[in-house]
Amino acid sequence: MHAMQLVVAAVMGMQQPVVPLPPVLVRPPVAAGLEALQGLDALAGLEGLQGLAALDGVEALQGVEALEGLDALEGLAGITGLDVLDDQSVAQDASQDPADSLWRAAQQAFNRGDYSSAANLYGDLTRRYPKSTRAGDALYWAAFALYKNDDLGRARSLLVTQQRSYPKAATLRDGDALLARIQTALAKQGDEEASRWLRQHAQPRPETDTTHAKGCVSDDDDDDMRVAALNGLLQMDATNAVPILRKVLARRDACSTVLRRKAVFLVSQKRTPETEDILLDAAQHDPDSEVRQQAVFWLSQVPTERAIAMLDSILKTSTDRELQEKAIFALSQQHSPKAAEILRAYAGRSDAPAELREKAIFWLGQRHSAENAAFLRGLYTKLTEDDLKEKVIFSLSQMRDAENMRWMMDIAVNEREPIEQRKKALFWAGQTGVDLAQLAGLYDRMQNRDMKEQLIFVYSQRHEAAALDALIKIAKTEQDKELRKKAIFWLGQSHDPRAAQVLLDIINQ
Repeated sequence: MHAMQLVVAAVMGMQQPVVPLPPVLVRPPVAAGLEALQGLDALAGLEGLQGLAALDGVEALQGVEALEGLDALEGLAGITGLDVLDDQSVAQDASQDPADSLWRAAQQAFNRGDYSSAANLYGDLTRRYPKSTRAGDALYWAAFALYKNDDLGRARSLLVTQQRSYPKAATLRDGDALLARIQTALAKQGDEEASRWLRQHAQPRPETDTTHAKGCVSDDDDDDMRVAALNGLLQMDATNAVPILRKVLARRDACSTVLRRKAVFLVSQKRTPETEDILLDAAQHDPDSEVRQQAVFWLSQVPTERAIAMLDSILKTSTDRELQEKAIFALSQQHSPKAAEILRAYAGRSDAPAELREKAIFWLGQRHSAENAAFLRGLYTKLTEDDLKEKVIFSLSQMRDAENMRWMMDIAVNEREPIEQRKKALFWAGQTGVDLAQLAGLYDRMQNRDMKEQLIFVYSQRHEAAALDALIKIAKTEQDKELRKKAIFWLGQSHDPRAAQVLLDIINQ
């Protein structure tokens, strides 16, 4: 009876059309809320709303607990288009900033892409209300609007004014970063003032300014501008920028750590004769673990024998697992026979951490070569860890060649192999396109019930007619009711008319 119900459910699922969900009508929250304000005139005269005292104990108010969590409505303050409430339905707060109306109008113009109007409105705010709490931020947004309109000279002037006149503005750091972008753009256009600015601000602070006695300047301070200036200088004049980056990465004081981390990335993005030397030095000698790891990671972009030798040395001598993982990745990106040889050697090391060996095995599978495939097939027989064996099966499946598919099928039918490895091999063989004739003839030869169940799933994932034939045969003739139900279930997921007919035939038996 249970199997019959399953068949009926499968057939009904195939025949019933999908009913589309009704469109969700979103009601504007502000408009919906304003309806509730109608009739408030009737409250006039209720001094202190004393008349509400009679509502104590009204059971209808028990649902008010559902209003908890409405703190999220505070975000409605940022919704544009609410100017209709200004000075009309809401009384002007005596403490309200007089620049608010201009601020909102400027925001609306900016949000709709009218940058000229936005720049003018933000500028008006600063000129009319220079002591407003909005004035400093308005200069940033005016500069941003001008930048979007490619009015770089005026944008730069406004940001310089913000730095001088509004040093406590909330957008000051954003303004610094924007100024660096603007100076870079101007320098590329031949602006000498911008070029001088980039060279000046790219220079690192002297180490004497960041001693432990004085305390480190926060990385929230001027390092962001310095990195932006360095990046700009690197784009337009690598010859001058790279020596500065070398100087930054040569430092060893704790206060320059954050700057060094950013400098490693910048070095990696510009291929120069010095790039390899700088990254190799940072990978070997920087006192900060993250700087070393990033330097090793970016050595993946340096295809030289020296870089490969350095990565090999890290795998052989380092005890820092994160650093070793970065070295494995860097080697995997090198298109060098030597790099692949190093990865194979590490994957075969029984004394290496299993999780790192898994990484090496994975990346070998991403480099399709006869040497890698032969190595992995041989490695499988030497392994005792299930996770490593599964990783080998997966990596060989990624190469998608006939020899590897035959190997996976051999694992699948080998009753001396652990059942989980057999199932993995069968699954990946099916996913990588092994001949379906091999799979279809396998079901009757399989003695293990788990393997038969796995085969049913493998058939369900293939789109050939022969795969459906195999499921139909199992649904009709399999003596094991549970396996038969599995086949019936997967037939119910098919859109083939033959599957529907088979299910109806089973119902009518």
